Amino acid sequence: MDTAIKILIPIVTLLIGGAIGFYIRNLLMARGIRIAQKDAAKIVEQAATKQKEMLLEAKEEAIKIKGDVETETRGRRGELHRQEKRLAQKEENLDRKTEGIERRERSLTSKEKDMEKSQAQLEEFKKKQVHQLELISGMSTTEAKEHLLATVEAETRQDMAKRIREVEALLKEESEQKAREIVSFAIQRCSTDVVSATTVSVVPLPSDDMKGRLIGREGRNIRALENATGVDLIVDDTPEAVTISCFDPIRREIARLALENLILDGRIHPARIEEVVNKAKDAVNAIIQTEGEQAAYKSGVVGLHPEFIKLLGRLKYRFSYGQNVLTHSIEVAHLSGMIAAELGANVNISKTAGLLHDIGKAVDQEIEGPHATIGADLSKRFGKSAEVSRAIGEHHGEAETTSVYGFIISAADAISSSRQGARRESLDQHLKRLEALENVASSFPGVEKTFAIQAGREVRILVKPQELDDLASARLAKEIVKKIEENLEYPGQIKVTVIRETRAVDYAK
Repeated sequence: MDTAIKILIPIVTLLIGGAIGFYIRNLLMARGIRIAQKDAAKIVEQAATKQKEMLLEAKEEAIKIKGDVETETRGRRGELHRQEKRLAQKEENLDRKTEGIERRERSLTSKEKDMEKSQAQLEEFKKKQVHQLELISGMSTTEAKEHLLATVEAETRQDMAKRIREVEALLKEESEQKAREIVSFAIQRCSTDVVSATTVSVVPLPSDDMKGRLIGREGRNIRALENATGVDLIVDDTPEAVTISCFDPIRREIARLALENLILDGRIHPARIEEVVNKAKDAVNAIIQTEGEQAAYKSGVVGLHPEFIKLLGRLKYRFSYGQNVLTHSIEVAHLSGMIAAELGANVNISKTAGLLHDIGKAVDQEIEGPHATIGADLSKRFGKSAEVSRAIGEHHGEAETTSVYGFIISAADAISSSRQGARRESLDQHLKRLEALENVASSFPGVEKTFAIQAGREVRILVKPQELDDLASARLAKEIVKKIEENLEYPGQIKVTVIRETRAVDYAK
């Protein structure tokens, strides 16, 4: 019994607790539902209020948009109305302009027809006038045109001749002025000695007894000397002097040194002569080498081949018309450099070509041909530039002058050769040259007097004014120049001046 009670009590207690818990739970749930219902009612109320506010705002915004649209629409309608008015005005203006253009076109068409009629009338009138002119003049239209063209051509030729003469005179004056400036500038900076020599050398003797010793027994000494040197030893009646004759200047110099040394030594016999001649050859070769180096140094030309140095030294004993060729070559090198500097050309090429322009004269007795051609070949052989070789070959006219350096070397060579005292010329030859120059100028018709002046570098011709006019005088000058170039040989250039003047003379009494 007690056990059952003990078991029932916890069960009853559990049931009671469960019932109480269920009751409390239901109370709490009912309370939560009531709170939730209240919150839901509040939310619904707030949503309805918010909805009303949003509807009001939307209505206000719609009213505002509608007002803006109506305002914009009214503005656009006004703008379209104004544009329509402008288009209408433009259309009216175009209509008026079109009407004006149509009127002008009709007027122009009418005027064009009138002009065509007038043109036809003018053509008819022109034909009548031409026919009348042909009847009056006795010439057809073609003949009249030919006559007019011939007259115009003659007048044009006269005007062209005058114009050409004026231009030629102006160009000649300017070119001569520039050439004089360049040449005078080069000449005034170049000062060289005047050297003259011949193909013979005279060796003084201490006494006439020395002549016999030089000849030797049966002439063995003089033969030995001539064989060793290749010269002719002339022992004549000239007191205390012996003449050495030879066209080879180096052989002549060797013979002169050997003869002077033999005379000083006093021992004269074939063996001694051979020994002294060999020493003289060595001395001359040394002089040649030194002179060649000095020439290159004085000219300012560097990098020459050793063979060129030797050939330059040989030119010390070479003379042309009494002018020393080595001195002449140095002078031409200086002049060429100065002229090239004035013209803006290469000074080094000009100096080199000027120094070597007569290098062919050092071997012209061994090689056949003009010395300019020989020099050009030597220049090519020893590695000089094409400009230098061409200038050397062109400086004497054997080849056509195509480079500026050929003209420069030719001008410098003429300056050095033709200056006063540079070359020897006999009085007879000088007078013959002047006479030939005057004869050439006097051979033309209309020439009254001829005068060769400036040592033959200028000829002045007085013409008869009643036979030659100014244009004929200009043509005469050109013809005289052409004939002088064809018939005469002369250094440098010759100035031809034709003078035509008319004088009126009367006397007061």
